[in-house]
Amino acid sequence: EVQLQASGGGLVQAGGSLRLSCAVSGLTFGNSAIAWFRQAPGKEREGIACIVSDNDDTVYSDSVKGRFTIASDNAKNTVYLQMNSLKPDDTGVYYCNLASRAGDYWGQGTLVTVSS
Repeated sequence: EVQLQASGGGLVQAGGSLRLSCAVSGLTFGNSAIAWFRQAPGKEREGIACIVSDNDDTVYSDSVKGRFTIASDNAKNTVYLQMNSLKPDDTGVYYCNLASRAGDYWGQGTLVTVSS
């Protein structure tokens, strides 16, 4: 069974930093793309960062570019999202997603709250 376990959320003041982790079990990273999405209260889920496992190519949304960094540790089957210069607008539930030939999988989400 493929499972994605997201962790690292919490309460932080504006300007602060958090690092989210997404631990993947039941599937190796090869030939896959791992992405972070977030859903703010009352808004639709949006994709904010993605990394391709085979070549570490990354893509970011304009809303987080320059502040967030996605990275993968293939040996640990874990993807990280380093979030710096956090803003209240970054508040939401953050989800990790893995897309591969084997299927499309979601983690359970971790809550990030940024206070002003």
